[in-house]
Amino acid sequence: MTLLDKDFLLTNETGKKLFHEHAKKMPIIDFHCHLNPQEIYENKNYPNLTRIWINDGTFGDHYKWRLMRANGVPEELITGDGDEYEKLVAWAGTIEKAIGNPLYEWTHLELQRFFGITEPFTKKSVKRIWDKANELLATDEFKPRNLIKNSNVEVVCTTDDPASDLKYHKLLKAEEKENGFKVLPAMRPDKAFNISALTFDQYLQEFEDVSGIKITDFKSFIKAFEQRFEYFTRLGGRLSDHGLNTFHYVPATAEQIETVFENGRHNEPLTTKDVDIYATALLKELMKLNKKFGWTMQYHMNALRNRNQPMFKKIGADTGFDSMGTQPDIANEIMNLFTDMQDDDNIPKTILYSLNPNDWMQLATGMGDFYGDGITQKMQLGCAWWFNDTREGMQEQLRVMAQQSLLANFVGMLTDSRSFLSYPRHEYFRRVLCDYIGELAERGQVPDDDEYLGQIIEDISYNNAHDYFGFYEDVK
Repeated sequence: MTLLDKDFLLTNETGKKLFHEHAKKMPIIDFHCHLNPQEIYENKNYPNLTRIWINDGTFGDHYKWRLMRANGVPEELITGDGDEYEKLVAWAGTIEKAIGNPLYEWTHLELQRFFGITEPFTKKSVKRIWDKANELLATDEFKPRNLIKNSNVEVVCTTDDPASDLKYHKLLKAEEKENGFKVLPAMRPDKAFNISALTFDQYLQEFEDVSGIKITDFKSFIKAFEQRFEYFTRLGGRLSDHGLNTFHYVPATAEQIETVFENGRHNEPLTTKDVDIYATALLKELMKLNKKFGWTMQYHMNALRNRNQPMFKKIGADTGFDSMGTQPDIANEIMNLFTDMQDDDNIPKTILYSLNPNDWMQLATGMGDFYGDGITQKMQLGCAWWFNDTREGMQEQLRVMAQQSLLANFVGMLTDSRSFLSYPRHEYFRRVLCDYIGELAERGQVPDDDEYLGQIIEDISYNNAHDYFGFYEDVK
């Protein structure tokens, strides 16, 4: 078998047929990524392969950066201002050693799908690949909008602070028909949760300015949030996303919450319990707003962030110094939250992701306690995320989702990426999906019925996300 041939990852005949006849043709709905809407709007060519593939300053692919550091590459050739060709040489030397890592396969898949380059990426081939890729990158077909369109992408959901004015989303919405795809905002209120930050009051001022609502207390802060939900919704927003690295459910009275909020905005010392009270209160209010506006609420949980403090201080967050969290009771704490909110029917459509796969069974079984409202798969176990974004991780997530719920209702894959070249990750997932379902058929666990299984594959690849999120519905 050659590298990434037409049947790579497909180990059975049923899976091969399902992929080539069903999964391969389906459009992509990328409902969670970190692409920059400004870059999509400005639509400028990237000057070379390094800038689109490895880094543009400290914006880029920190998956790659971690491996380059593991290979002893100096930081100037990773996020620094080192020679851009030498950076690619360093990446090639890293990839030569990365067999078994999904980045080895993703790297070659991106070279094949975008650039038509089929030779292995090595130090020996890097000059030829650099020259060919850069020649193509200078053409119109390699501008960001065409990279999205030619990848058969219909929807891109970016990650946006609620205090954003969404300037570029407004501009892109006006050109949506011409572009042939939607770029929609998804609310990520991390800064709103960071009540311990010295800049919290400054952030509240920004929130006040953009919402037009004077924030004097927690209650008025939530009123301002409601205005942001209305604004995002008018621009097609249908999703929120919450990075709960840790979470402890600590309910409190309205008076206690206001006291914590007031202390936070004046940089008064806060206890761990104070922070938990605030996070719990804010999350509960945001659940109500997600439910009111018909949004889907995503939880990304159990991550350890910025563990290398000297490097965090030097180059900032999201630069490759995060790892898997180990809060053992986080799934139970989330279920405590849901138990409380269910009393008044305030649980919106929800997708649960944990970076620690030890949480998956508890999340998958716990979410089954809160189905309802006549909504198909109101609660979902999110796709294998980040460090689990591997063949084996995807297989395990599919197995848990299938065995504990209804796999055929799953909304499928997302890129979670900062790169316009990451869309082959959807193909990677679809191959794993087809192989998994093909195995079920060939073991006699499900009928080897092409029409029946093919419809399930098409639904998970595209149709379920199309119907679940409401991206194609007009704003009322």
